[in-house]
Amino acid sequence: EYQWKGPFYFIQGADPQFGLMKAWTHGDTENGDDEWGEEIKLAEQAVQAVNKLNPKPKFFVLCGDLVHGMPGTRWKKNQEQDLKDVLKNTDQDIPLVFVSGNHDIGNTPTSETIGDYCKNWGDDYFSFWVGGVFFLVLNSQLYYDSSKCPELRQAQDAWLDEQLAVAAKQKCKHIIVFQHIPLFLSKPDEDDDYFNLGKSVRQAIMEKFHKAGVSAVFSGHYHRNAGGFYKGLEMVVSSAIGCQLGQDTHGLRVVVVTEEKVVHKYYSLIDLGSRGLEKELLDMLAEQK
Repeated sequence: EYQWKGPFYFIQGADPQFGLMKAWTHGDTENGDDEWGEEIKLAEQAVQAVNKLNPKPKFFVLCGDLVHGMPGTRWKKNQEQDLKDVLKNTDQDIPLVFVSGNHDIGNTPTSETIGDYCKNWGDDYFSFWVGGVFFLVLNSQLYYDSSKCPELRQAQDAWLDEQLAVAAKQKCKHIIVFQHIPLFLSKPDEDDDYFNLGKSVRQAIMEKFHKAGVSAVFSGHYHRNAGGFYKGLEMVVSSAIGCQLGQDTHGLRVVVVTEEKVVHKYYSLIDLGSRGLEKELLDMLAEQK
């Protein structure tokens, strides 16, 4: 789909993270994730809301932390199976796109943990085209800490440069990036934090994206809505489908892509499921038809 065919939209979700709600409530995020009934209901609600949308979104992307269990922990396999069982009910015409998060491959990933993730969910980084727009999915954990698999970080870097060169040649309308960890939460020069990428790598990536003409980076990880701008590049941080760590509601982000811009709005699962897209966004989709 190299050709622009008019406006379209997709749905971004993040952090269904089966198991975190109980772990967080009990103050035991290491071993307290032995129940996730609440998250199953929320994920079901998300899938039902997406299935009801008309027109249909082009795809549904989940920006990491699919489950709470870290690699090798007791409940991880069960959590993954339960999430797959919920996601199987997504409308067959809406492709699912998965992004790896720190809980999916570990805070310090290894080639084994990344290999397991790839067997379960697909590649940890890849690109795809939708209607003249170029999408890149990145493994942000390799930027966070690749000390146990430096060769994988190098491979992703080389691949990313190639992909951005392809995008430049193809004259795409937009380049949009998905990753789990935000580059920054509100300001490009903010201090290092558990929830952002360290300044040492952040600046280089932001500049690379800016030079390549990337429109927006969408991420999760923060369990709250946040974001800001670096030059023309928008950093969009979406809150979770699962456990909320701030004042936001369990929700999904609707992202409309027009020829000129990328417009997005965060909806609670209840609002999206009961009301669908609002008129303003539908009008944007109807333009240029």
